[in-house]
Parts: sequence; C-alpha cells; structure tokens
Amino acid sequence: MPQNAAAARGIVSELLAERFGAAVAQWPAHVVDDMLLVTSELVTNAFRHGGRLTSFETEVTGDGLRITVGDASTERPAESPDVGPEVRARAARIGGYGWPLVRLLAEGVSISPVPGGKRITVLMALPAHP
Repeated sequence: MPQNAAAARGIVSELLAERFGAAVAQWPAHVVDDMLLVTSELVTNAFRHGGRLTSFETEVTGDGLRITVGDASTERPAESPDVGPEVRARAARIGGYGWPLVRLLAEGVSISPVPGGKRITVLMALPAHP
C-alpha cells in the first residue's frame, strides 16, 4: 500500500507502462495527467480527511482504469457548492477543490461504506487502442 500520494502515482504509472507500454507516450498528455491528479486527490484526501489510507487498488478493465481508495472515515466527501470567482477570491480557507475535480475528470465515481470506513472507486477513461 502506498505511503503517500507520490507513491500511489508511481503505482498507477507502472500499471499503465506494464499494460500499454510505449503506447502511453502516444496518448494526449492530459489523459495520464488526469489519472495521476485523481490518484493524488483520492490518496491525499484519505490521509487528510479520512483518518488514514486503508486500501488502494488499481486495475485496467474493459471500461478503463479503475482506482479504489479506502479510508477510515464513514463521512462522505464534502460537496462544495459551485461558487463564482469573486466568492473564491474572498474565501479564507484553502482547499476544497479536489473532490469536485475528481468528479469532473472521472467517468464514474462510487462511494461504498465498509466496516470501519468507506471505499471510493473511480473509473478513468482510456484512449482507444488497437
């Protein structure tokens, strides 16, 4: 299990390299960047808001890249309201944009309660490949 977000990104990068090899270099740059950003957000939130990371799984399926992160909190991620730039500029708190980014970038997101916490599973689309 990764000890931090950087290690989790490394696991995802290795999986993509093992599964798709040199083809990954042909993908639009944002595809891998988005996958790594979502990975970072999920793992960071597990440590920051979920008490600790309890599980981490990645797999390539026929639907895309599936990333599952477990944490020790039963609380669902906070839904930030969509606010305009003038409100954001006055806001004193930093953060709160990671979960909306995850929801925006992922093809699908599910949250499942498990004993002692929850699991968040996201599906990231993969480019078509021959």
